[in-house]
Amino acid sequence: MIVLGIDPGLASTGFGVVERRAGRLLALDGGVLATGAGERPERRLGELHEALARLVAEHAPDAMALESLYFGQNARSAFAVGQARGVAMLCAGQRAIPCHSYTPQQVKSAVCGSGRAPKEQVARMVAVMLGLPAPPASEHTADALAVAICHANRAPLANALQAVAG
Repeated sequence: MIVLGIDPGLASTGFGVVERRAGRLLALDGGVLATGAGERPERRLGELHEALARLVAEHAPDAMALESLYFGQNARSAFAVGQARGVAMLCAGQRAIPCHSYTPQQVKSAVCGSGRAPKEQVARMVAVMLGLPAPPASEHTADALAVAICHANRAPLANALQAVAG
């Protein structure tokens, strides 16, 4: 199973591609898709769509996992994140890839055992779980890999429960 994890944002969208193979998790790719602050929003969203579509075509994920929208203090930022989430979901929908959303607390709990873990701990645990030599340089990349890990670890159980209930 290959999972494309997304930490959505208009300025910086983190991505992480994780594969579950023989019970192990492997990092296949990860990074940040950045758009220029001086560009119009529709152009930035178009650039994000093109970059995500290339990632989907390259890795052919079985699922996409996105971090849920977090409404902090800044409504403008929340709208931009929502737009980036919509672009990611569109890319998945165009290829009939199932999308799954996880709250930041669910992701932190899946990776660190606590929904209140700090970002540094998430990055260190991502490195440990994926056998990386060091934590990802960008917190957006670390978050995206964590979202992918969260789904990759939940999917087998969800599939088994669905088969039993089905």
